[in-house]
Amino acid sequence: MTTETTVNKLEKVLIESLDERRAKGVLKGKEFVITGIKYPKGQKGYRYLIEGQGDKEFLKMNANAYLGMPMRPEVMKAEDDAVKQYGSGPGAVRFINGTFKPHVELEKKLARFHHREAAMIFSSAYAAMIGIFPALISKESALISDELNHNCIINAIRLSRPKVKEIFKHLDMVDMEERMKKNVGEVNRVIIVTDGIFSMRGDYAPLDKICAIAKKYNDQFEEGVTTIVDDSHGVGAFGRTGRGVEEYTNARDIDLVIGTLGKAFGVNGGYVVATAATIEYLRETATTYIYSNPITPAEAAAALKALEILDSPEGLKLLEKLRSLTKRFEKGLMDLGFEIIESEHPVVPLMVRDTQKTTELVKYLTENGVLATGLNFPVVPRGDEEIRFQVSAAHTEYDIDFALGVLKKYKETH
Repeated sequence: MTTETTVNKLEKVLIESLDERRAKGVLKGKEFVITGIKYPKGQKGYRYLIEGQGDKEFLKMNANAYLGMPMRPEVMKAEDDAVKQYGSGPGAVRFINGTFKPHVELEKKLARFHHREAAMIFSSAYAAMIGIFPALISKESALISDELNHNCIINAIRLSRPKVKEIFKHLDMVDMEERMKKNVGEVNRVIIVTDGIFSMRGDYAPLDKICAIAKKYNDQFEEGVTTIVDDSHGVGAFGRTGRGVEEYTNARDIDLVIGTLGKAFGVNGGYVVATAATIEYLRETATTYIYSNPITPAEAAAALKALEILDSPEGLKLLEKLRSLTKRFEKGLMDLGFEIIESEHPVVPLMVRDTQKTTELVKYLTENGVLATGLNFPVVPRGDEEIRFQVSAAHTEYDIDFALGVLKKYKETH
């Protein structure tokens, strides 16, 4: 059998799989290409140009850049200056090539921001989760996880192979505690993991209650109960000072917080904050840290600047604007008769609850200059199909009203 024949046979199977996904309506399809950005003018915020659409302008309501950091001159200048000083890339992994000053400074500042002893940077928050879990979960561990946790948590659990895996009903603390109880005497270590903000819905985990349950049962397990939260969508977008769900719920005892630099901070990369001993251990054992290049020194410098802005009076103003615009958009949607999940978080889900209708509405929005994300099964459970809008502090009131105007026309014509 020749290599070409083998490839052709495999390719046939792959094409059949794609056709099956297409028939089910779950194929993500071709990605659009952004060819340019128009800066704010008059009442308008940023507008985006897309390949094949000529001069047509698009309002972006599908980005995670909640504070508008990617386009801030100070952030871009910090990255540009660092490229000139340190070059365009790190060259190798940190234990081989050494590390760069911006990496070290960023880790120190992230630890202080989260009121922790230490921090470490990964190439992404996904890589952080995949690296941390196998390092912390032993063969005698129970893993307790919310049923709507992000894909990175699901895959990290699969790689970790805990003795026991318990999935509790979404945000159901009674169910979570019952699953804790049943493992007393069965395992020596328990890890509770949850998203902070659930990115498909904009709702949040009751971290204060999770901490209380963890504390209640800690002494009943030889190696205790450890709590981990992935607050990638919360940090920089939620809480009075942008410290995420931990701040919003006044939770005091989360052991590890995983975050991203690629959303509110507007750059790239992920990180974890914890005790100094935990971070030292993870530097020696987390494979995605040891064997993957870090973010570039320039990205670290840009993230440092973004964090500096967030942790300042200017940051408080950005967060207040973000909350105001989110409330304006939510009220507008409800006034139009749409079903949403209310939250202070700038993820605003418009619940359509039908795959075909979701696809049709996304198409209508795009045709009328608004970019939003349609979420269908299996990304969300059947019956929870939605359009996910994401508000940014870089938006204007005019932008919000423009999107609402398009949705009003849709309501009137469909």
